[in-house]
Amino acid sequence: MIQKKICMLGAFSVGKTSLVQRFVQNIFSEKYHTTIGVKIDKKTVTVGSETLTMVLWDLAGDDQYNTIQLSYLRGASGYLLVADKTRSNTLDVAFKIRQRVEDSVGDIPHLLLFNKWDLTGKWDIDAKAIDDLQHNGWKIIKTSAKTGMGVEEAFQTLAAKMIS
Repeated sequence: MIQKKICMLGAFSVGKTSLVQRFVQNIFSEKYHTTIGVKIDKKTVTVGSETLTMVLWDLAGDDQYNTIQLSYLRGASGYLLVADKTRSNTLDVAFKIRQRVEDSVGDIPHLLLFNKWDLTGKWDIDAKAIDDLQHNGWKIIKTSAKTGMGVEEAFQTLAAKMIS
């Protein structure tokens, strides 16, 4: 069995913990719990003929007072970069995080998730911005931890990228 470390990265309150809970336990809670430091979960998935245990490191959100501890990235095989579709500034934070990650550990497999896709009346990032990112080579998945939309796809897609 293969084991891979995956980091969940993004601004505070984008839904990193909710995405992990939806993926690992298939639950969603409306309660907001701030992650302090890192929370670790595991889930085993099958990708083709391979069995992969994903060790999920849910890192505290990045903001003006707290930046991601780059030491947590050591040994990571990939990461999910999460932005909140209802807060455009979280996309700017995602760009900064990606640059810091690449400077620290190089170009490892990753995806950009636009979470909270279910909150259609509150969207703050327009479709053109997302299309432009995709045209510039970003692999993007639209997710909702609340409904489960795109969550399994996101983790499975990252798993496949890490194995290939």
